[in-house]
Amino acid sequence: MNNFLLVFLGGGLGSIVRYGISEIVRTYFKSIFPLATICSNIISCLILGLAVGIFFEKVGAVTTMRMLVIIGFCGGLSTFSSFSYESVELMRTGHAMIAIANILISVTVCVALIYYLSKQSL
Repeated sequence: MNNFLLVFLGGGLGSIVRYGISEIVRTYFKSIFPLATICSNIISCLILGLAVGIFFEKVGAVTTMRMLVIIGFCGGLSTFSSFSYESVELMRTGHAMIAIANILISVTVCVALIYYLSKQSL
């Protein structure tokens, strides 16, 4: 199957999951903290770390699964641009401490997840 199609399908699925996470968070949690974005990014890093550390190391780096899961799905689910925008908006609206917390939590948790879950392949 064409790699572009795999990335397209995975990205579409990841985007739909991200939208669902946003709707659930928006419905049940009212907060200035960008919880939906941090949840999407953490879930994406969890999936990516597991995919790299467990699935791809045991099965072998199958190109089709890499295109579908890592590049497509995780790319559609995670959102660095929204994370950056929300952090800047928090700073602009006088919520610098919340912005700093968002940045520190997001970067630390996401990098740690990728590191620890994929360390089998490092």
